[in-house]
Amino acid sequence: MGSSANTETTNFTTASPSSNHNHPPTTVAASNPNHTPSELDSSKKRRTRMLPLEVGTRVSCLWRDGKYHPVKVIERRKNHSDGNNEYEYYVHYTEFNRRLDEWIRLDQLDLDSVECALDEKVEDKVTSLKMTRHQKRKIDETHVEGHEELDAASLREHEEFTKVKNIATIELGKYEIETWYFSPFPPEYNDCVKLFFCEFCLNFMKRKEQLQRHMVSNWHRKCDLKHPPGDEIYRSSTLSMFEVDGKKNKVYAQNLCYLAKLFLDHKTLYYDVDLFLFYILCECDERGCHMVGYFSKEKHSEEAYNLACILTLPPYQRKGYGKFLIAFCEHSFHLNLLFSSLTSLYKKEGKVGTPERPLSDLGLVSYRGYWTRILLDILKKHKGNISIKELSDMTAIKAEDILSTLQSLELIQYRKGQHVICADPKVLDRHLKAAGRGGLDVDVSKMIWTPYKEQS
Repeated sequence: MGSSANTETTNFTTASPSSNHNHPPTTVAASNPNHTPSELDSSKKRRTRMLPLEVGTRVSCLWRDGKYHPVKVIERRKNHSDGNNEYEYYVHYTEFNRRLDEWIRLDQLDLDSVECALDEKVEDKVTSLKMTRHQKRKIDETHVEGHEELDAASLREHEEFTKVKNIATIELGKYEIETWYFSPFPPEYNDCVKLFFCEFCLNFMKRKEQLQRHMVSNWHRKCDLKHPPGDEIYRSSTLSMFEVDGKKNKVYAQNLCYLAKLFLDHKTLYYDVDLFLFYILCECDERGCHMVGYFSKEKHSEEAYNLACILTLPPYQRKGYGKFLIAFCEHSFHLNLLFSSLTSLYKKEGKVGTPERPLSDLGLVSYRGYWTRILLDILKKHKGNISIKELSDMTAIKAEDILSTLQSLELIQYRKGQHVICADPKVLDRHLKAAGRGGLDVDVSKMIWTPYKEQS
């Protein structure tokens, strides 16, 4: 079978901010072309005096969508490659997630829009005064859902340490992918802007030639894998799932963590992978099984977490794979052939489960969408009253997750000291329509799986 290292590479870049439905783009006017010569001269002198821009400066930046967006300068460095020793700037687009942060050239900035750097505490106070009560509440909700285990000091320390992406792009199989966040690769990779991953064993290299040699049949360090190591526990059409034990496949699991951290922000990278199981979802063809995404879970979680990390790689997002991973995590089929009963993975183990916090923003969207679909389907079919406890028993979803999901749908009221579910059929229909399709279905009859504790 042909090696993916020899196939044509497809560029995969992050979507433009203007395509993000949660954040409408802001266009900032560039320099006024009607300035008089004296005004232009004065503006030029002002620009010269302000350079190089200080870290913390706010300015408008021309993005790849052809529009100007407000940014904050996070870091700066001299670009010696162009011969002019001009500074380039690492900026954060203040309206959008940190995954869009990038290095930009001076000519991308509208220097007439420069705002001087403010002290962090003063800046926070000014921003807070400008916010409406609704905006403050939304930010508070986001903080609670994204960073429960991080206090303000820890969050600032985390962002300082990881503020600049160390790897700009990776090549994985036929895709070249722009990264989103910092990942703590070993020191010998500090000078790398791009890394080349073997899509089967996940070893990473500095140069394309190293990857090509790695895949060549007569090379002494050839990769013999055509799929993730471990056991194939699901196969349906062109989709496969592999269970990888971090203790048995330590290098693969560690490489997977390095890779995943490039696309997950507030997530701890565990070097002790022995304690985790990794479930790798693949698309299969004649060349092998190509990783789409994965989730991981602790072998024994005292907090009843049924998931530690979840990631769909950027080229495969918005195709239903995120919800498939969640459904696979939650579902298994009961091994009792007499009843052939379908149940969730943790229900089979006699538990209710919840994903480990904090969830990434996209992870929260996927989980909230999955819970919404499951709960609405039950409420639509159920006759009479039903309690949150009964919903938890039926779905093996933690009661707190059910409560937060129903509250987000405004289907919960607090009456006489208890929560009451308000399931008006028309409201349920409206929510079901808004929820859209439920993602790819897991055919549980194709699963070959037993809980880890049952294995010898």
